[in-house]
Amino acid sequence: MSKQTDAIGAGTGISVPLCERVAGWRERAERGICLLDARMRTLTAEPEEGAATAEYAVVLVAATGFAALLVAILKSGTVKNLLTDIVKQALNVA
Repeated sequence: MSKQTDAIGAGTGISVPLCERVAGWRERAERGICLLDARMRTLTAEPEEGAATAEYAVVLVAATGFAALLVAILKSGTVKNLLTDIVKQALNVA
């Protein structure tokens, strides 16, 4: 069997056997597949790790806004009178 050589080094007198080039490609492919596998395992292990914190922050902001709105409504004179009338009626009936 004759040894196949690469045409790239034909003019320089340097010849790289084809089987060595294929072996190099295989090593790089295996290394890339290994890195890709490690990355995929990392991503699928805890896919929503930071999502809980972000959702928690959004809920806190919404709850604070809702509480501020309730305080503003309850401080208004109309609502104070309404609540006072309800309490007075409940105490008179009982």
